[in-house]
Amino acid sequence: MLVDSHCHLDFPDFEEERDEIVARAGESGVGLMVTISTRVARFEDVKAIAERYPNVFCTVGTHPHNAGEEMHVTADDLVRLAEHPKVVGIGEAGLDYFYDKSPREAQAQGFRTHIEAARRTGLPLVIHARDADDDMAAILREEAGKGAFPFILHCFSSGPALARTGVELGGYISFSGILTFRKSEALREIARDVPRERLLVETDAPYLAPVPHRGKRNEPAYVAHTAALFAETIGATPEDVAQITTANFFRLFTKVPRTLQEGA
Repeated sequence: MLVDSHCHLDFPDFEEERDEIVARAGESGVGLMVTISTRVARFEDVKAIAERYPNVFCTVGTHPHNAGEEMHVTADDLVRLAEHPKVVGIGEAGLDYFYDKSPREAQAQGFRTHIEAARRTGLPLVIHARDADDDMAAILREEAGKGAFPFILHCFSSGPALARTGVELGGYISFSGILTFRKSEALREIARDVPRERLLVETDAPYLAPVPHRGKRNEPAYVAHTAALFAETIGATPEDVAQITTANFFRLFTKVPRTLQEGA
C-alpha cells in the first residue's frame, strides 16, 4: 500500500469527480490520503471530505500564503479543532518567500502558532518551505529548543542543508512529483541522502503531476509514479518504497488507526 501524505481534495479542481478520484487512488494501490487544510476558515469543507471517505484523513491550519488573513487564529483554536477524530495533523504552515503572498512577519508568526499546536497535540506539523531555507532552519532550531514537536517538510524542494536540519531535529522529508522532473537531479541526490526511515511520498495534488503526467492536473493515484522513480533513485524496488514510506507514515501520523495498516 502507498499513502499520499499530502493532497488537496477540497480544491475546485476535484469538485466534479471527487468520488472517482478517490476510487482511482485505491485502484492504483494508494490506500490512504491526507487532504491538507490551507485556511482555517475553510476547515469545515476539508473535514467534510475526510468524514465522507473512510481512507481519507485531514489536517487543520493556515498556508503561509494565507497567513495575513488568519492572524487571529490561535494555537488554542487549532488544538480544539484537531480533537476531531479525522484530523491527524496540523498545517500546512511555514514560510514562502518565492511568492510572498503574505507579509513575512505574518508567515513567521503563523508558523510559530502552528508549531505550538503541534507540540501540544503531538500531531505532526505539515511544513511548507520555499525559498526560505535560512529562516526556516533558524525557526525550527529555536522552537525545537523550547520542546520537541513532530513535523514533515512536505513537497521538499529546498537545499541539502535544510534537509539535514530537518532530519537532525527529528523531522521527516516528503518528496512529490518534482522528483521525477528531468532537471531535478540535485533533488534526487538529496533524496538519496535522507535516511530511509524519514522518507515519505506525496502528490500535492492538484499541483506538480509527476512524469508521465507532467503538465496535467495531478491526483492521488499518481503518487505511484513518484514512488517508482523514488525506488530507482535510491536503489530499491517499488514494493520496498511502498513498505518503507507507509511504515514511516504510520510512525509519524500516529492518530491514523493502525488497523488500516494491518488491513493492507
